[in-house]
Amino acid sequence: MAPRSEVQFHAATDVGRKRPHNEDNFLVDHELGLFIVADGMGGHAAGEVASAIAVRTVHEALAKHRAAIQDRAEKGASSTVTAKQLLDMFAYAVQCASMRIHAEAERDREKRGMGTTLSALLLQEPHGYIAHVGDSRIYLARGGGVYQITADHTVANELVRMGMVTPDKLEHIPRKNAITRAVGVYERADVDTLTIEVLPDDVYLLASDGLHGYFEAADEVVRLLAERDLERAVRQMIDFANAKGGKDNITAVLVRIGAGDEAERARRACQLELKHDVLARMPLFCRLDERQLLRVMQVADVCPLAAGDAVVRQGERGDALFIVLTGRLEVSAGQAVLSKLGPGDHFGEMALIRSVPRSATVTAVEPSDLLVIKREDFFDIIRYEPLLAVKLLWQFLGVLADRLEETSRELSVAVDELTADGRAGAEDEEQAVEIEPLPDEEAADPFAAPREFALRLGFADAKGTLPLDEPTGPGPRDSAAPPAPPDAERSRLGRVVLRSPGGTAPPGEPVPAAAAEPAMATAAEPAEVDPEAKRKTLRMDAVEPPPEGAGEGKQAPPGDAPASAPAATPAAAAGAEQDKKTAEVTTQEPETARRPGFVPVKQTLPLDGDGELQKELQQLREQFRERRRKRREGEGG
Repeated sequence: MAPRSEVQFHAATDVGRKRPHNEDNFLVDHELGLFIVADGMGGHAAGEVASAIAVRTVHEALAKHRAAIQDRAEKGASSTVTAKQLLDMFAYAVQCASMRIHAEAERDREKRGMGTTLSALLLQEPHGYIAHVGDSRIYLARGGGVYQITADHTVANELVRMGMVTPDKLEHIPRKNAITRAVGVYERADVDTLTIEVLPDDVYLLASDGLHGYFEAADEVVRLLAERDLERAVRQMIDFANAKGGKDNITAVLVRIGAGDEAERARRACQLELKHDVLARMPLFCRLDERQLLRVMQVADVCPLAAGDAVVRQGERGDALFIVLTGRLEVSAGQAVLSKLGPGDHFGEMALIRSVPRSATVTAVEPSDLLVIKREDFFDIIRYEPLLAVKLLWQFLGVLADRLEETSRELSVAVDELTADGRAGAEDEEQAVEIEPLPDEEAADPFAAPREFALRLGFADAKGTLPLDEPTGPGPRDSAAPPAPPDAERSRLGRVVLRSPGGTAPPGEPVPAAAAEPAMATAAEPAEVDPEAKRKTLRMDAVEPPPEGAGEGKQAPPGDAPASAPAATPAAAAGAEQDKKTAEVTTQEPETARRPGFVPVKQTLPLDGDGELQKELQQLREQFRERRRKRREGEGG
């Protein structure tokens, strides 16, 4: 920005009505675009010395870098001088002032402890750079509103910022207006720096606390800044403070930016408002106040894109968060289009925390503008502004928690859809497997035999076998044994119920193993299934032994099973005899057993103990359940 042609200013200072002398100082360098207000402290003229040294030292330090500042003003983002370097220059200038004031106080014992506040504004196209220490203030009037863009370094404000007190309780805080930071009291000063975007018709007010201490409401500032004549406006401000009591020195520096091109001003104002609104609505930044939001905005650059430009590519490591201001983008992985992005949408927030490969490619579908926040700048905010860092990291945790919850919900919906598809396929085959939860008493029974959860995660094919675990031990394989049941659901529950909706298997298909288990049929006579056997419960921990005579060639009870059911073999009969003494654990045959022509059989694993031990264990279970039932009835009564 060319300060001489486009910036108007006026500055004045007044001793007020209570102080014997004026310790305030101000400085204006129209050519450099530098404006400073300093409010000294220390008494015996020491405050006046401190403020004078501060404004002079800061001006001298920045004037040495005049060429770099002008290069940034002329070339903008293409300049070799970055905005961060300018802010570092500004902070270094204030540090030089602090060291010089502190050294002067060490030489003169009467000036020990002297210091000053300092609020400085450096205007350059299209940004303004701010350095601030103490309780002087910088206001911005834009679009009919007034914003305080610096934060007071006072006891009261620090307590409010840290959440230790609420604003309505400040009147009970002793020495609430004491400043917590100053230039020169110590050799080094803690300097706040900030970058703001400058628009045509902006008005900036730099004021010492002798003036802004009487601003009770924002409308008073708006009224005072509405005067177009800057000299008259400054005089009205000083008169206003004196009329209110004039308890301190009064200093005001008023700066107005030229109107410029109306179309360009409207375009930039619209973009800046959009940038502010988009950030304020994002979950990551929605709880920041105006000053904190300005701090984030200063590191958010606008990146224009042409149609077809790729923002990020799948597999590349990212280092920035992207927010869509205008236009449309497309997210794709390989040849598949995953989603569309429009104004207000964002992506890549995980790149603010760590460098990870991008999971998709994002391409501009039409000319678009993106807001870009880089990880390096985000870390600077976290590193140097702890209160803002706490807010940002807390919000970041909230965003991750919401995303985890959303992902879990989407997975649950997908599981339900796949489960429904599996059930529909099983009904087409006239076979279905459903999951039933165990009763509460049985599930919480400490004496119950441990259930071995054999179900795997995933889903079986439409004609697959019940997905149990691999066999736990060797066993004979009988080619005439019945096949495993068709497709089943996977579950974490302990019981699987096999249901035959129609009661019969399709012609030419063998009866499922679970249906043939109660009684094996002979090859010469048709096998029928008892109606009560249409719904047979299979326990995953132990299976009840088959009834006596099963597998010995006896005909099954009448039912709807086809005559083509396979007959029991001698190996199966021997296995049935063994089952009378031991419980069995059902396991799945290996994957090789699914090859065509390979008929799987059920494997059994003998458990330790005999039938008497099993009976005693069952009696203990019944006793425990009876005691618990009585206890519950007693509590209910």
